[in-house]
Amino acid sequence: MVTTRVLVAYATRNRATAGIAERIGADLISAGLDVQVAPAKAVHTVRGYDACVLGSAIYAGRWEHDAREFADRFGDDLAGHPVWVFSSGPLDRSAEERDIPPVDTARAAAEKVHARGHRTFGGRLREDARGFFGLARRMGRRGAADYRDEQAIDSWAHELARELGADGSPTDGSPTGRPPSGEPSS
Repeated sequence: MVTTRVLVAYATRNRATAGIAERIGADLISAGLDVQVAPAKAVHTVRGYDACVLGSAIYAGRWEHDAREFADRFGDDLAGHPVWVFSSGPLDRSAEERDIPPVDTARAAAEKVHARGHRTFGGRLREDARGFFGLARRMGRRGAADYRDEQAIDSWAHELARELGADGSPTDGSPTGRPPSGEPSS
């Protein structure tokens, strides 16, 4: 049996997206896949990987620069490989209530890497957050909160593992982005 090598790359400012990527990586490892989780800016090649998951935090309605740059650098190299993308960012329960389509920059990156699917997960606002949301938190407009849905992350990662199968190729070729039963995203 050939082991499928999967790269899970991410771009983040406040580590919430890194946490999602690490959880996806752990789920894929538990499914028997060989996984490397790394910041998108630290990836120098995608050669040697059979599949890729690329994720980014959303700030001001845009994917992070490092994730967009990853898509620009490696889009051609990933052609013909199973690739999925995810976004992290809503600071509320909206990602649990409905499927949130990718923002324009995520959609463009997904096209460049020939992604089979996209999923949006809730984000996290830490006490020490930087940027606009950190300022809003410090001004008392929004408290620290974690909206990442671990069950939804696990479900999506397990679906990716099922699609990859033991030989590294998707089992049915269908795009991923919703829970396996077709029910609304949670």
